[in-house]
Amino acid sequence: MTQIYVIGLGPGNTDQRTFEAQKALEEVTDIVGYGPYVERVDLPEHIRRHGSDNRVEIERAQHALRLAEEGRIVGVVSGGDAGVFGMASALFEAIEYGDPQWRNIEITVIPGITAVLAASARIGAPLGADFCVISLSDNLKPWDVVCRRVEMAAEAGFIIALYNPRSKSRPWQLGEAFGHLRPILPDETPVIFARAIGREDERLTYTDLAHADAEEVDMSTLVLIGNEYTRIIERENGQAWVYTLRKVTH
Repeated sequence: MTQIYVIGLGPGNTDQRTFEAQKALEEVTDIVGYGPYVERVDLPEHIRRHGSDNRVEIERAQHALRLAEEGRIVGVVSGGDAGVFGMASALFEAIEYGDPQWRNIEITVIPGITAVLAASARIGAPLGADFCVISLSDNLKPWDVVCRRVEMAAEAGFIIALYNPRSKSRPWQLGEAFGHLRPILPDETPVIFARAIGREDERLTYTDLAHADAEEVDMSTLVLIGNEYTRIIERENGQAWVYTLRKVTH
């Protein structure tokens, strides 16, 4: 059977990769994805790797579909969960607008632990109430749309998780996003920078909206912004737990 597995690799620590994802990786003949994600996976030498740049998602999906047409068992990989700002959507977009025969390919999307869940578990339970995830990248949507969504999420009282917060080509966007949030949220609103959770270079920074410094953030960082019900429990070891009350009073 012509087969493509769309696999979420988790946040980077292989212990956080699901058994289902690992089982699928053991079946593939080819692995397709953004170069660093492809290289992250430990596979036998006979597995063909097809790494590519991070801005060619549709072309990457089309390549995977052509490989599947040739009878290859293809694993299309994404960091975290493939359905959260990942390759699953790109693959289905390529199918919708591509060769009608691609609709006959068997597609299995395998979930993964995404960064917001890994970061939440690492620091406590900040997602105990309604939350949203927003990508700050404007590669696929206008920047004014990003800003409007950030503002509306803050006005609605969501805990906000910001993906793709800052890169070398977009060093200014997180700082501007904070500028849109500060007139809406109190200065003491908790902000957590969760970098590379589960990996050797993991780093957690606890601050508040008044003091949040975008210069401390890179593309490996998830930015969590609490709401009025988010609490920080200080601990004697200098660390802290963060959680959000489940009950909303107004």
